[in-house]
Order: sequence, then structure tokens, then C-alpha cells
Amino acid sequence: MKFILDKEWLQKNLQASNVRIVDCRFSLANPEKGRAEYIAGHLPGAVYFDLEKDLSSPVREHGGRHPLPDLTEFVDKLETAGIDGEKVIVAYDNGEGAYAGRFWWLLRYLGHEKVYVLDGGYKQWLEANYPTTTDLPSFEKEKLQIQLKPEIMADIEEVKEAALKKNEKVVLIDSREEKRYLGIEEPIDKKAGHIPGAINKPWMAGLNNGSYKGEEEQKERFSDVGADKKIIVYCGSGVTATPNFLSLMEAGYINVKLYVGSFSDWISYEENKIE
Repeated sequence: MKFILDKEWLQKNLQASNVRIVDCRFSLANPEKGRAEYIAGHLPGAVYFDLEKDLSSPVREHGGRHPLPDLTEFVDKLETAGIDGEKVIVAYDNGEGAYAGRFWWLLRYLGHEKVYVLDGGYKQWLEANYPTTTDLPSFEKEKLQIQLKPEIMADIEEVKEAALKKNEKVVLIDSREEKRYLGIEEPIDKKAGHIPGAINKPWMAGLNNGSYKGEEEQKERFSDVGADKKIIVYCGSGVTATPNFLSLMEAGYINVKLYVGSFSDWISYEENKIE
């Protein structure tokens, strides 16, 4: 796998000076839970990044429920965690894939080439009886040179074009579960339904008990999406779409973008239609 590392590799390389581990555990239902879990126990050497305090900026009128973080502040936090462009970065959550995926995507957006998601997350690490600690690490501050990759982020105008079918080569993928996609139920956002023209590929179908499915299984999941298409993935707030982004990359798709604001941004514009 190109963007996913197994726990066996990480266990062997825990002490390597060029490896940095990032704990991204989080609960939308209880935003303090992830940090509490980290303090109670984490992988040796892991630093903690909070979805809402570190990987997002405050909610505004537009931008969705988890807007991009202030990049200057985010880069400073990365540097303080001892992260530079040469480090191998391994992010993990509890195995959901979404929170580690958010960190992974952000680092890719900054131009970092050596960032991975830990397959199976903390849950499978514990099941393997691999070491954990309550020690809080500190690292010498590094310098991270960024080279933004705007080509992996879709803005609202691109999504509007796709929704209006102005470009037949663009496919919109809604990553939420089917009930939310169909508008049968909507537990979070103020409106129910999906962006016009979007197809539904629930993000959790790309994983099996916390482990990412292999390349061939991912290709089968997206077999109705041509390899020549430009793909824009979204979810409710740009977080659970990241496992689909990663799965598409694993399946060999090269022209994939994330609509960071996602459905919660789309519905913040009164004029935008919903299916």
C-alpha cells in the first residue's frame, strides 16, 4: 500500500530518529475524549493533534463545520512537534481512519511526501500487545518547508460546475452513509440530502474492521468511476471523506480532490440546490 503503514513496520521502527508519530484520536460526540485517551495511553513518541483545535479553524458563515486550520499556526505546531520534510510521519486514530485521514490529507496539501496512516489504528495496536506509554514527548523544533498542493483541494466553484454538470469529466462522490446521502435522516446538518449529481460511496466501505481494504478491493468499489475522471470527494464537513480520498489513491486514481467544506459548506449558500 502506498499511503498506509502496517503496525508491524511501525513497531520495528518506533525508535527511529526519522519517524514521528501523531495521535489523532477524536470523538465528535465528546470533543475532549481524544485528548483524554491520549493522556491515558498512546504509542511511544506520539504527539497529539486535536481535530477541532489543531486540524480545523473556528466555524464561520461559510467553510463548513471543520474549515481548514490557519496554515501558519498549523505549520508552527508541526515544527514544534519535531516535524520537517524529511521525517516519516505516521498518523493514527482508533481505527476509524477519518481523523488520521484528515491529518494525512493536510500534510499532503502542505506538500509532505512521507506521511502515512497507521492501518488498524490504536485499537489493533493494543490487540497486538504492542507497547504504549503515558510519557509526553518533547522534540527539538524543526523547520518545515511547505509547497502547497492546491490541485488536491476543490473549491465551491468547482463543485458548482460539477453539480450543474458543466464538465462531464468530473465525478462528485458523497462519502456519507446512504441514509444521509438520500436525505432520509440528517443528525448533524441543518438540511438533508446531497449535492446534485453526486454518487454515493460510503467511506466506511473502504475499511474492514479498521484495516484498509487492498488495492483490488478498492478498485472494485470504484469500478463505475472511470480512471480518466476528475474526482471530487466530500462528506458532511470534510473529515470522513478523507478515507475515500486515500482509498481512491490506493486504487490508482490520480486526479482526486477533497471539497474541504463539504455538505455543511454547500448548504451555507441559500442559492445552492439539494437533491
